[in-house]
Amino acid sequence: MQAEKERVATIDSKYIQQHLANERTYLAWIRTAIAITGIGFLIINLHIKSSFHTLPNAAVQWIGILSVLAGVSTIIFSTVSYFQKAKQINEQTFRTSRPLILFLSTLMFAVVAMFGLYFFAVLL
Repeated sequence: MQAEKERVATIDSKYIQQHLANERTYLAWIRTAIAITGIGFLIINLHIKSSFHTLPNAAVQWIGILSVLAGVSTIIFSTVSYFQKAKQINEQTFRTSRPLILFLSTLMFAVVAMFGLYFFAVLL
């Protein structure tokens, strides 16, 4: 019958598990980006509403800017990495993302260090 469509295997279907794992990893990066950006907005709002802040407004603005930059960078780099990995999976030439991980880890370390300094200064 013509109602039954003929199934055609694609290159992607050969490596279904790897592609699904790639998608899960991408979605984890997106959730991380949303959390990073949200924390930046939260810290700015807490600083603005508190009357006992000791850090200058510029420092808090830098925390917010760096958080948004980290979130946007995470989205951009994880999207590029997702498509590169999909291609590498099909070509069986997978390579790890060391530069991406190093860049995002450095950016996140800077954000977390600034958060730590902010909270340390507020508690004193």
